[in-house]
Amino acid sequence: MMPITFTEQQVLDTAPDDASRKSGKDLANLLKWENTGRSEAALWGACKGSGSKPYQTQIDLQQLAFKCSCPSRKFPCKHGIGLLLLYSRSTDNIPATSSPAWVNEWLEKRQATQEKKAAAPVTTTSTAAKDPAIRASRVNDGISELLRWTKDMLRNGIIHLPEKNQQYWENTIRRLIDAQAPGLANMVRSLQDIPYYREGWQQPFLQQLLKLYTVIQGYLHLDQLPELLQQDIRQQCGFTINQEYLKSLPGITDTWQVLGKQTSEQDKLITERYWLYGESSGHTAMILQFYARQFATPAVTLQPGTAIKGTLVFFPSVKPLRALLKEYKLIQSPLHFHGLQNWTDVTDHQTTLCSSLPVYPEQLYTVQHLQLVQQQQQWCLMDNQRRLMALKPATTKLWKLLAITGGQPMPMAITGAGNFYEPIGVWPDEHYQAL
Repeated sequence: MMPITFTEQQVLDTAPDDASRKSGKDLANLLKWENTGRSEAALWGACKGSGSKPYQTQIDLQQLAFKCSCPSRKFPCKHGIGLLLLYSRSTDNIPATSSPAWVNEWLEKRQATQEKKAAAPVTTTSTAAKDPAIRASRVNDGISELLRWTKDMLRNGIIHLPEKNQQYWENTIRRLIDAQAPGLANMVRSLQDIPYYREGWQQPFLQQLLKLYTVIQGYLHLDQLPELLQQDIRQQCGFTINQEYLKSLPGITDTWQVLGKQTSEQDKLITERYWLYGESSGHTAMILQFYARQFATPAVTLQPGTAIKGTLVFFPSVKPLRALLKEYKLIQSPLHFHGLQNWTDVTDHQTTLCSSLPVYPEQLYTVQHLQLVQQQQQWCLMDNQRRLMALKPATTKLWKLLAITGGQPMPMAITGAGNFYEPIGVWPDEHYQAL
């Protein structure tokens, strides 16, 4: 069996910050390691540090998890990055051998934890609230206040919104969080994040306000909606689903291409989105997770540009997208392109989607020929019919995309909805490269 391999960029992308990236590069030196070894399941070694004993570093190659005896609270630490970098440059740098007891003990403990979670009894309730009636009352009160706020905004005219300070939005966001409606709070935050300094801000503002109003009305008339659409509306308001219960359900087993990862931070809370494509099923999936930096480690660590063999369980929805990884392991498999031809195919898909799910989240698409162009000082993606869609204002990988494509049309993986999209990877020379 071929060993799992990573590119140097994939390893560096796992680093939590630039300092860890730099320190990891410094430690990717055989002279700084002893007792290194690898198996199909793991990678390990002892790094000479400032302490009296070398730091024992180990990496689970099946699910890309790290552990180190150093005192660092970063995940992964510089030792894990350095060891994996050394391995990525050449698997021959690390001899294949049987794993020592301390590595076996860690792997067995991880396996036992996963089995314990799988065997644990689960509740069939779909909400985390201890008293659903009390929470429903709070959400209703929050919605009533939100409706008054939006009506006052429209009555006073939106022309003055660019002059509003942060407190104008944050007061409403905090009240919705207190009302246990964090999903609606995030929708108001999306209103706050609109670039009001740009010409034409009114269109995205009104589109987002319409989505907010649609979700509100959907929740107020929940009993009149189909069951799966009720689930979508509840989740958009911020009601949670018992994830252990979800994992007890059957899922879709496939070879999943990990096409991209998007990370954001708000109030010291890290949000990660992994975008996956199922090679046999044709399903797209988004894995969403949250954790507090330096106080917790992410439950799942996937590397864009790799493939996994695993089972995904999807959250209940009219058009399922968000999913949980039930079980998986990394595999060595090329990421071949499967996708759409042009923007017409994308908009046709969204038209069908909107007919059954009026407010839908950003989607993952792979499109055959997209070219980065500039139109009236706005960066856009042009398809083979010369149709344009704008890049999202917050797109951060613009120059990297230009460097890879040279401005030429290429198959591309994108996320987005409506008129704005963000590239997350391309297929130059038929080999996928995540941005």
